[in-house]
Amino acid sequence: MERNNVSTRKIRELVDLLRSVQSPTKSYPERIYTFRERYQTLPLEERRLFFEALLSEVELDQKEMTQELRRVLEEGGQDPLRFRKQLMHLREKIESPRTRIFRNFPNVSGGLKFLLDLRADVLAAQRQYGLDLEPLEQDIARLFDLWFQEGFLFLNEITLDSPYRQIRFLKEHDLVHPMANLEEMGSRLGEDRRCYALYHRLMPEEPIIFIEVALTRGIAASIHEILGDGNGGPRLQRPPDTAVFYSINNTQNGLSGLGLGKVLIFRVVEHLEKTHPGIKTFATLSPIPGFWERYLQPLLKGEGRSFRLNQERLLEIFPEKTRQALVDLYGQAKGAADSDFFSVLFAILSDPRWIEDSRYLRLLQKPLCAVAYFYLTEEKDRQGRPLNPVANFHLGNGAVVRPENIHFAANRSPRGLMESCGIMVNYIYSQSWFRQVRQAMKAYLPWMS
Repeated sequence: MERNNVSTRKIRELVDLLRSVQSPTKSYPERIYTFRERYQTLPLEERRLFFEALLSEVELDQKEMTQELRRVLEEGGQDPLRFRKQLMHLREKIESPRTRIFRNFPNVSGGLKFLLDLRADVLAAQRQYGLDLEPLEQDIARLFDLWFQEGFLFLNEITLDSPYRQIRFLKEHDLVHPMANLEEMGSRLGEDRRCYALYHRLMPEEPIIFIEVALTRGIAASIHEILGDGNGGPRLQRPPDTAVFYSINNTQNGLSGLGLGKVLIFRVVEHLEKTHPGIKTFATLSPIPGFWERYLQPLLKGEGRSFRLNQERLLEIFPEKTRQALVDLYGQAKGAADSDFFSVLFAILSDPRWIEDSRYLRLLQKPLCAVAYFYLTEEKDRQGRPLNPVANFHLGNGAVVRPENIHFAANRSPRGLMESCGIMVNYIYSQSWFRQVRQAMKAYLPWMS
């Protein structure tokens, strides 16, 4: 009980300290620093309680808002000038007090970075504890929508000549194709390999999102064509005609869902068109996270009842001759017969050594690619968006994918096999997409050339 009382008192003091930042005074930077230090000492469980307290205690007064709304409605717009002034006054009144507080944080050193981490903590608490913290999360997100506009962002290329800190940062934050050591950066930078990052002017030394690009002849169909054995694979003998985006990493969880990936791709395409006018094709080489563990595996176990694809349709994708050949081949290898196709296919794909057997490769290539294409294009969430998060990102940005863009055995690494059965996909960004984005950005930023 004593511990709970101490925790409650600590959280209340923290809420009061944050509330004191609402009105800027000479001492408010010190209060922000103090708040930041105390917040960072909170255990995860107490952060959850702090978020709930912040929602309930730092909020608009319902009675006061009702009175303000009544005044505006009673006016009825009879006096237009008076009505506009009342609306102006109402807008000031209905702004979240939390927003007014958070708006002051970028005025102190490290304040913007702290807010990024704070929103990441809020999002994590929502997922972990099933809380509805959306009003708090949106208070911060709306400010980010203003602060992370084009004029506050700048694009930089990171090369082998960049500061060591920048190169190490990329190594530590590449979650798509993680590197075992810093020496592997040699396969990611220089010659026909590029890396570009977006920075915020208040955080000029830490990328907020970065993208790795391979300049190629034609669209790469395998990550091994790009990264090879860690030495970057074969280099071009002729000028490139294609840019392949093979790794996009958001380094700030607090910016999740704000669309900066689309801004980065547009800026990189724009830059490459100027520096490499021979490049006419822009595409990704993307993983398919969740394809095996969260999609095909449940289907084979008979557990994927929420999917459009089911076991009956799987039997149509795998012809009877192919099914029997797989059952026979697996039985020969194990020395025991198993007539159930679904359990056999589950056992085959659960053991990454299948990728080394040319007979399995021949039998599985066509049907597995068909299943992957169905997953990317037909399986949707409750909002009608692609179920796969990477597909949702690129298709939502305007890219397209066709059956011929699905590539079998494109990532033979243990992670690639367990993530997506070694399958990768090209999302194609067309020239018409680039023109549409440029026109949209010019509408908001008329000074763009």
